[in-house]
Amino acid sequence: MIRQWLSRTRVKGFTLIELLVVIAIIAILIGLLLPAVQKVREAAARMQCGNNLKQQGVAIHNYASANQDKLPPEISYNGAQNSGWTTYWANMLPYIEQDAVLRASYGSSASWGNGQHAAVIKTYICPSDSSHSNGRRPVDPGGWACTSYSTNYRMMGSTYTYDNSTGTYWTRSQFNVGNIPDGTSNTIAHLERYAWYNAYQWSPLWNHPSDRIYWGNGHQWTTEYGQFGLYLPQIGLRANQAHPYYPNSGHSTSIQVLLMDGSVRGVSNGITQATWNAVIIPDDGATVGSNW
Repeated sequence: MIRQWLSRTRVKGFTLIELLVVIAIIAILIGLLLPAVQKVREAAARMQCGNNLKQQGVAIHNYASANQDKLPPEISYNGAQNSGWTTYWANMLPYIEQDAVLRASYGSSASWGNGQHAAVIKTYICPSDSSHSNGRRPVDPGGWACTSYSTNYRMMGSTYTYDNSTGTYWTRSQFNVGNIPDGTSNTIAHLERYAWYNAYQWSPLWNHPSDRIYWGNGHQWTTEYGQFGLYLPQIGLRANQAHPYYPNSGHSTSIQVLLMDGSVRGVSNGITQATWNAVIIPDDGATVGSNW
């Protein structure tokens, strides 16, 4: 009797076909959800990248407010100063709440001294940029720190001057925030660029001298954009496909740029060469096209 009862109440298990059907359904659901998850992650990364650029824009304007409307120099040198040589991105550190990094270099004669060449600054790294190794060059993971952003040197580093009153050498903009001929809303200050180019072994380093007079237009560590020509942005390319002469980023459909008025916008493949030239060159008088 007990044996008959057990045989009647035995639970039937999944057959092989049923199991395969369930696995197929799960795989389909994952396939449908994965692109959505990736889109959400990319949107979040793009938002954080835009926030980085906005912080940089605030830093530019705060620097100008504290320095007689002058813009941060691409590089400066004053032998009497604690830091001596100071790079563009280092000059902005006090205005993004990273003053301690700059002060740590004092006494070494350069902003990259006393080990500060290896300091990773989160505001200088785009979350979508996976070309680096925890913020540093992959070939030198304990060494020089990278940046996912570059200055538009046609705006920020157009002149070389010597200030006799302070004994300071500058490579900086010939303009200030208030007298940019083409206007602050029509001129790019910063743009995105991969932090590492494996095929070329190049890396934009935030705390290495990038001055085009002292170090040459083609120096492999330069953080400048524009010295090789007015190349249109490379959009949708992976880091191993991108070229260091061009602006590019880890975002799939656009790169983001910081304008001199502090605003941030995305640039897509629809932009023309004429429009790109107009927003890179601050004093050409060109009209920005409708594709901007």
